Amino acid sequence: MTFPNEPEPRIAPLSTDDLRPEWLEILARLPGKGLQGEGFPRNVLGVLMQNQETLGPFLDYWVTSKSKMGLTVREQELVILRMAVLYRSEYVWKHHLKVGREFGIGGAELDAIRQGAYAAFADRERAFLELTDAFVNERSLPPELWDRTRGVLAPRDFVDLISLVSQYVFWALTNVCLQVPLEPGVADLPGIEG
Repeated sequence: MTFPNEPEPRIAPLSTDDLRPEWLEILARLPGKGLQGEGFPRNVLGVLMQNQETLGPFLDYWVTSKSKMGLTVREQELVILRMAVLYRSEYVWKHHLKVGREFGIGGAELDAIRQGAYAAFADRERAFLELTDAFVNERSLPPELWDRTRGVLAPRDFVDLISLVSQYVFWALTNVCLQVPLEPGVADLPGIEG
């Protein structure tokens, strides 16, 4: 079921001018430039600032885990873009479109991610994408997918992928459920529908 976008956010973002210096230091550790400058996700961070007691620890966990995962940044971005499609989150899609492009994800790959058609991807990337679909759509790991992917991925890869998927369930649900508005710097980028 889809719902039309509401004209106003459900929770108005607080000003990110009030982000604590230690939070900005954490965010500066994110790879690439896509989430900086005009791509800085100030509106979702402004919404998360509603609970400042949890924001700092969450940001530290999120950024640290992304930097310590066995998945490359490109592999993470493939999964994050697929999560955006599965959760219909234009906010996640448009912000990570910039990052994905920076790490070599091209137009044909973006179309494949939109369609859930992974034949052209390398075995490891295809495994991550197929597993992401199963984790979200089936909330499980079917035996035949386990058998097919465990020869391609290490045990750590499965654990890291579950962590990444769970993080982007949070980001996607926050943006979709609370109608977080897109920032002008990303609003005109191609959306999930292309």
